[in-house]
Amino acid sequence: MPVVEMTSHLYRFFPQLRERTITVPAGSVAEILRALDALAPGFGDYVLDEKGALRRHVIVSVNDTLVVDRQHLSDRVAEDGTVYIFQALSGG
Repeated sequence: MPVVEMTSHLYRFFPQLRERTITVPAGSVAEILRALDALAPGFGDYVLDEKGALRRHVIVSVNDTLVVDRQHLSDRVAEDGTVYIFQALSGG
């Protein structure tokens, strides 16, 4: 099963994901994010916009390759894959 890793500040909003190995069934990035939302309700709304695309400041990579399809999230994740979810922090 693929492993999901994310930037540590996301755990502030989704503490149920903290300090555990997050594994989800293999599939598309969209399916991975739905599985994360089932583990931590609201996660999908946090990283996806109202059309279901990745929000502007969210970056997802599968292994070491950035997700190409940011709109439909059709990039595939293999059984031995790792999904990394990053959210840029900005401020003034």
